[in-house]
Amino acid sequence: MKEEYVILVNEKDEQIGLMPKLEAHEKAQLHRAFSVFILNSKNEIMLQQRAVEKYHSPLLWTNTCCSHQREGETNVEAGSRRLFEEMGFRTSLKELFSFIYKAPFDNGLTEHELDHVMIGYYEENPEINKEEVEDWKWMDIDAIKVDMDKNPEIYTVWFRIIFDEFYHFLESHKN
Repeated sequence: MKEEYVILVNEKDEQIGLMPKLEAHEKAQLHRAFSVFILNSKNEIMLQQRAVEKYHSPLLWTNTCCSHQREGETNVEAGSRRLFEEMGFRTSLKELFSFIYKAPFDNGLTEHELDHVMIGYYEENPEINKEEVEDWKWMDIDAIKVDMDKNPEIYTVWFRIIFDEFYHFLESHKN
């Protein structure tokens, strides 16, 4: 399998280099990333449970999909590509906001990302890629917030951070 690279950025999201993905996580280098939230008409988020084979955070619940842009790819192109690779469907995505976070893992790796958060809408069931995704479910946004407070250990570290940002964004943009 071809080694995957991430785009190193400064705090203004300007590209300053490329680095192998694992090395960037070992060295906690700031890099560009994205997080996709798919909602349905009931205001539920499609969550995925990460595959057991993942090198970090296996079997933890997280947002619909997230990953890293490839060089030359727009944020929305990257989100659409990965959504199809992991969840098996395509839908329009819209970028909402971006922010920087840093989250260390127990295995010595660290996510240090300038994360572009996107939203899309879909009503069907996904066709998950079992190499990437163990399971999936629809879950009400407020129910996620309650469950995350009760059972934080079943969610990825980054999802707990990103969900809080996403939740506050939705709250502040209600009509």
